[in-house]
Amino acid sequence: MKRLFILLLVLMFAGAWVGQMMIQDSGYTLLAYGQTTIEMSMWVFVVLLIALFLALHWGLNLLNSSLKSGTRLRLWSGGRSQRIAQAKTLKGLIALSEGNWWKAQRLLSQSADKNSLPLINYIAAARAAQEQGSEATCDELLQKALASTPGAEVAVGVIQAQTQLSRGQLEPCLATLLSLRKKAPKNTYVMKLLREVYIQLCDWHALQQLIPELRRHKVLKDDKLTQTEQLCYQRLLEHSIALPEGTALEDKRKALGETWHNMPGQLNKDDVLARHYTQLLVSIGAEAKAEPVLRELIKRKWDDELVSLYGKIEGENPNKQLDAARKWLKDYPLNPYLLLTLGRLSQRNQHWGKAVTYFEQSLEQQPQAETLSELARLLQNLGETERTQKLMEKHLGLIGGGLPALPLPEKGTTLAAPEVQ
Repeated sequence: MKRLFILLLVLMFAGAWVGQMMIQDSGYTLLAYGQTTIEMSMWVFVVLLIALFLALHWGLNLLNSSLKSGTRLRLWSGGRSQRIAQAKTLKGLIALSEGNWWKAQRLLSQSADKNSLPLINYIAAARAAQEQGSEATCDELLQKALASTPGAEVAVGVIQAQTQLSRGQLEPCLATLLSLRKKAPKNTYVMKLLREVYIQLCDWHALQQLIPELRRHKVLKDDKLTQTEQLCYQRLLEHSIALPEGTALEDKRKALGETWHNMPGQLNKDDVLARHYTQLLVSIGAEAKAEPVLRELIKRKWDDELVSLYGKIEGENPNKQLDAARKWLKDYPLNPYLLLTLGRLSQRNQHWGKAVTYFEQSLEQQPQAETLSELARLLQNLGETERTQKLMEKHLGLIGGGLPALPLPEKGTTLAAPEVQ
């Protein structure tokens, strides 16, 4: 308030001084341009200059305000469009999570161009289109996603590979993934998808080359990686003996042996693969080759099924094979599968009495139709007809298991003559 009062006093004194100067001497101003002259007092000229300055100042301020208003209008309009786009994107993503594919695709596609991150919209819309079975629309949206964001080739490529895999388009999917591997050789998800494609394509040699990369980059958990290795090398072993019809058995044995010995060292000790290798050897008649592998496998880990198989195959030396099986009796004296195997190996070595004893002991521990058949066959060929009959009567339930309950005649009933029709 005090400053305003002082300012008014200064203006009053200044106005009084200027008025006194105008009365004493009005001054003279002449403006000439060509043949035109303008005359006026100096004070009028000063007033005109001040008025002109104020007019220019006001005009510039007005122009500046107009420009700022236009900018603000454009900013407001752009912000409003972006807010609308963001709202549509949010609604579209909610619809996508709810499984409302048609609504999700429509909202996400409409808001993509005005969204600050169109890549997300196009990828999500492509998924919605894929879920509806619109493969052409899905591919088109993925192309738009690729064009909207430079440098997103890997991200879009992964989505495209997933889509092709879900459609069962294995060959195109493989081409996409191999292209991605060149661009991103350390991308673990690309490796994981490649593993899946190779398994579905049964391309075991390609999977074999991929497994070291899966291990190096820790793409899979240990148990999953082990399962992958086992599956891959089981199929490679099978493929090695899938030779043209008429191929000699010796060639099959050689091919199988080469595949087995060319596997990584630690896999030769894998129980699952060793079991499979042994079964394949037996299937092609290479029992002599299978016997030491099977024996070592049983030593590492006891398995009733493998022990039973050991009694069915014929090694190079049946006597040594029997001695090896006898040693297992120290740890498993009452194992019915081991006793069955010992009976078979004793019979192979023509130790008839021992074979009968082992078969009987196996039956006592666990009655099985297989053991009963072996013992009955042996007794029959030894001329023990009565003993065989008693054995069959005692274990009749093993043979007739699963028969329906039907009435039976009493013992001693004679068969009546058939009635005449």
